[in-house]
Amino acid sequence: MAKSQQHLTLARASAVTGFVAVPSLSVLLATAHHALFSLALALLAMIPFYVKYEGQEPSAEETVLMAMLAAIAAVSRVPFASLPGAQPTSFVIIMAAVTFGPEVGFMVGSTATVVSNMFLGQGPWTPWQMFSWGMIGFTAGYLKETKLMATKWGQAVFGFCWGFLFGWIMNIWFVLYLEPQALTGKVFVASCIASFRHDLNHALSNAVFIILLQPSWNKILKRTQIKFGLFG
Repeated sequence: MAKSQQHLTLARASAVTGFVAVPSLSVLLATAHHALFSLALALLAMIPFYVKYEGQEPSAEETVLMAMLAAIAAVSRVPFASLPGAQPTSFVIIMAAVTFGPEVGFMVGSTATVVSNMFLGQGPWTPWQMFSWGMIGFTAGYLKETKLMATKWGQAVFGFCWGFLFGWIMNIWFVLYLEPQALTGKVFVASCIASFRHDLNHALSNAVFIILLQPSWNKILKRTQIKFGLFG
């Protein structure tokens, strides 16, 4: 039990470190291999979660549930591809994390990214999306016992804020990919202004989906967790 708790603490510490280090070091260390370096950081930040998940020896039911939630999150993104930023993927990730914890939230988020991009297109942006959606799940699960996440309105505020934060993280990748040496504060702010409508759509869709669907999803997932004793 103590060893398992140590692994859990290590995974969470690695996630928080990666969440800060990936954007920060990508901005500070401007080199000719800037984009490649930031890509490696994003991948390294995700490794502890996959290692921990494999070391837990999850039951078949837990594996199937996580795969199902990741599939729902991924497939639900495809029909909304024509609406920039608006999709229910983040909502599904947040619901999974609030019920089953930060590790499940991260796994659902990062896995859903890879699966959905099989339909929408893979590329150097995929690890950054994996990291960003994974961190939505991690932070939602990490804060699930707080007053903020105790009600659907608090969760809606959380989802709204992450709609913009997700876009800002992806803006760092975008600027790095185009011209690493050009990444300055002014350029980053300009990229955020340019993506404002896209990020606003993401933020609003997160809030709307949570307000409308959180009660039913929360009831279904809680009932499933109790009935099968999942991720206890």
